[in-house]
Amino acid sequence: MTPVPALYQPPFVLTPQARILAEALIATGRGDRAAFQSVYLSTNAKLFGICVRICGEQSGAEDVLADVYLIVWRRAGDWVPGRASPISWLAMIARNKAIDWRRGHPRERALPLKAAPDIIDESPSVELLLMSLETKRNLTNLLGTLDPAVRALIISAFFDGATYAELAERSAVPLGTVKSKIRRGLAKMKLAFDQTDMCFRTA
Repeated sequence: MTPVPALYQPPFVLTPQARILAEALIATGRGDRAAFQSVYLSTNAKLFGICVRICGEQSGAEDVLADVYLIVWRRAGDWVPGRASPISWLAMIARNKAIDWRRGHPRERALPLKAAPDIIDESPSVELLLMSLETKRNLTNLLGTLDPAVRALIISAFFDGATYAELAERSAVPLGTVKSKIRRGLAKMKLAFDQTDMCFRTA
């Protein structure tokens, strides 16, 4: 497969598993069907979890997931290494398609988070915070405001594509503790970002 371009710089540090996904996504963008199958097999459970949570029911989530991978096949070449990790880019597509589906099915209710497979937080504020180009320039400083352990959790969850369950197992702490630490860390980062942005605008 095609190597990941050198512009993929920290804090988007790739684990071996994430690097394989990145290479498969790049190859998919060039029409490699075997690479596309690899992308599907390594990500469908996580993306289905996003779809189920937002759609609120399995049948709709399955339809959305099929649309997601059709988009991935057609637009894999649009993924830009260095702007977002491959799993974050894929998760954003799934989230957007699931939201579109819900707008057309207003009677359906989204499932509680605990009812869906464990996935990274995909709320709009987090998405904007972690994936905008402006934020990317300041991301190292924002991460620097956090306790090292919390910083490591956030980097693993949002840039390496690790699930909360995987992080809990690695850290040997309860799943709820991992989720709470990440959410508090993200809230602290967003507060720091908002304060910095306000100072910049009033300067």
